[in-house]
Amino acid sequence: MTPTPERQRASRSSLSRDRVLEGAARVADERGVASVSMRKVAEHLGIEAMSLYHHVANKDEILDGIVDLVFAEIELPDDAVDWRSAMRRRALSARAALSRHTWALGLMDSRRNPGPATLRHHDWVIGCLRGAGFSIATAAQAFSTLDSYVYGFVLQEANLPFDTAGELEDVADTIRQRLPADRYPHLTEMITDHALRPGYAYANEFETGLDLILDGLERTLDGPGGRSGS
Repeated sequence: MTPTPERQRASRSSLSRDRVLEGAARVADERGVASVSMRKVAEHLGIEAMSLYHHVANKDEILDGIVDLVFAEIELPDDAVDWRSAMRRRALSARAALSRHTWALGLMDSRRNPGPATLRHHDWVIGCLRGAGFSIATAAQAFSTLDSYVYGFVLQEANLPFDTAGELEDVADTIRQRLPADRYPHLTEMITDHALRPGYAYANEFETGLDLILDGLERTLDGPGGRSGS
């Protein structure tokens, strides 16, 4: 529906950079990031596209801004009792934020002009790890490993061909019908004795895998060369 002149005037009068970015994020949530354009954002806000240029210069600035909004949703738990608890809570929060905004997966670390929330987030993670005694090299490795796991899990989860236990069972049954058990015994075992067990949910795998990574980082920290000399 085309906005009326009265609605356009009202929208322009309350327009701000924050409102533009929030509208752009909503477009990305509803239609995917490829749909984010000055025209589409303006349509969502009920204004003319030219009005946006008073608040953002171009599409790239919009993308920088909406990525920053996602980083702002990730908890940085300064009250955590230790680095491991802090990293665990941050990872859980990052997974939740990215699950709400899966379009951001390919953008989180791709922007050349990161915003304040992005910079604060990265500085906080590095500072938390350095404060725990990680050397700058092992802190960088830990940061990369944790985020690779979070991003990869969210991407895989978002693309699974099922959402409910019933749908999982249907998919598993279809695979099993085409899967000679004597030829692929280990895959058959995983489907039958793990994925189809009562109460199974793929989402529950996340925290188990996260703890395995944190265990490994803890060993790295306590091992030779793991701690900073400063």
